[in-house]
Amino acid sequence: MAEPASDFIPFPTMDVELVSSTLSSPPFVQVEGIFNIRDFGAGYPTSGTAATATASGRVKPLHLFRSGEPTRITPQGIEQLRALGVKKIFDLRADIEIAKYKTATPEIEGVEVVRASILEETLDPVGLAAKLKEFAEDEADAFIKLYSGILKECGSALEKVLVHLRDNPDAPCLVHCTAGKDRSGLFSAVILKLLGVADEDIAADYALTTIGLQPAFPLLAARFQKDNVFRNNWKGTLSLGSAKPETMRATLDVVAAEYGSVEGYVKRHTSLTDEDLARIRANLLVP
Repeated sequence: MAEPASDFIPFPTMDVELVSSTLSSPPFVQVEGIFNIRDFGAGYPTSGTAATATASGRVKPLHLFRSGEPTRITPQGIEQLRALGVKKIFDLRADIEIAKYKTATPEIEGVEVVRASILEETLDPVGLAAKLKEFAEDEADAFIKLYSGILKECGSALEKVLVHLRDNPDAPCLVHCTAGKDRSGLFSAVILKLLGVADEDIAADYALTTIGLQPAFPLLAARFQKDNVFRNNWKGTLSLGSAKPETMRATLDVVAAEYGSVEGYVKRHTSLTDEDLARIRANLLVP
């Protein structure tokens, strides 16, 4: 086993009692073997606007879930996932990513797994090393560049999730990537913004990953230290692992500036119509 890189610093840890208390309370849910799993609707209030064409209300709780990879889900975790009513899992990871780390989503009876891959070039060594250098030099700018790129490339995957939400009002779903932070975080943000959730609440949900990833940091650190690209660009790797609310606020500002609104973004990158978006809101909002 390789020795840690000379600049190795562990991922930042938090107070154990705070982490335990937070992870055992909503919006986090208990599914043994899956880390960073939570209800990202969580009953957030929404504001009725002309853009969302809906009255004020709140997001339907226990319907929209996000997480890190479910590879290590246990038999008890499977029962807990079923108890949450999850009918479909959307896996946003690249095929090469799953193959490299041997982290395929297990088959779960009664739960359909949908491949919705984005960022197939994620593990290209040259491109990845360049990205990590950018994160080491200017974290805020690197996140905007990364997230803007994901948003431009993920239309097909996003459409799969939105069509499910449009056509299945009584079928909770789980969206996941590797850490449940970047790709899952962007999908969560787009959906919540479509529903009329305030930017501050969306940013707060994104930042919960800082706590949600605490149990997984040893696993992720060990995995990345075996990979020379991550190992040799450790400062950038640490920056890439952060989940600051200002990162999501800046991303939402970029969407507004480039597309006018999140509705404008969705209609440019998917085939969904205003009628489709109205149906999604009707399915996911409650008084």
